[in-house]
Amino acid sequence: MPETWTILGVLSWTTQYFGEKKIASPRLDAEVLLSHVLHCDRVGLYVRFEQPLERGELDAFRELVRRRAAGEPVAYLTGTREFWSLPLRVDPRVLIPRLETELVVDVILEVTRDTPAGLACDVGTGSGAIALALKRERPAWTVVATDVSAAALEVARENAARLAIDVEFLEGDMLRPLAGRGPFDVIASNPPYVAEAEVATLMREVAEHEPRVALTPGGDGLAAIRQLVGGAPALLGPAGALVLEIGYQQGPAVRSLVAATGAFGPPTVRRDHAGLDRVLCARRLG
Repeated sequence: MPETWTILGVLSWTTQYFGEKKIASPRLDAEVLLSHVLHCDRVGLYVRFEQPLERGELDAFRELVRRRAAGEPVAYLTGTREFWSLPLRVDPRVLIPRLETELVVDVILEVTRDTPAGLACDVGTGSGAIALALKRERPAWTVVATDVSAAALEVARENAARLAIDVEFLEGDMLRPLAGRGPFDVIASNPPYVAEAEVATLMREVAEHEPRVALTPGGDGLAAIRQLVGGAPALLGPAGALVLEIGYQQGPAVRSLVAATGAFGPPTVRRDHAGLDRVLCARRLG
């Protein structure tokens, strides 16, 4: 880059550079990173196109561009990702919340619309996204969240404290921290579900930078889902809901796992914006 650049010049150059580096959304990424450096929103860039960057701003932006071109996710570079209109802090200790995961919250809200107060758990909470969104929408509910990673729980607790949302966080593998608790009205999870063989096909920024334990349990990708489906009936109350994000090809397999328990009614599967299977919901019988 030349020594002096306006906002428009920087955006134009970076968009072309990111395109050459095969970044999926070159203009958007350039705008988000520059907005972060200049402490403004993206609209603020457009009303100041001719403003030159100061030396320190340009140096900071150059470093972010270098790291983004090397594959680091934008959310880790800025330290934030919006989920359910909540500004969550994220870093490499946690999976970056996806838009598709908001469907988990959608489904929970649908199945609990007539339940003014209840008990819910988000298993494998990561940044706390599902738990915090649910508590924001259902303030009278008690919401607990678990994660096997103490480091991830640090991020989740920081998000809860900063947003002043009251969620209880428990460290431990899957459902084990819930022993002796319940009955739950909802058990929800975005578990690791990528098959081992598919990890290599993921986008570089995902495969190389996001926590592997949050992406795949190995094997066919269903190990964590098997644990949840098998263990949830003992923790759910009558008509309690198990709500799981699943892989787009896993619908039939997870339906079979649910049916094999004999503890649930016929599950439903919600498709995402791309028309792919994404969220399974099963209601406890009895």
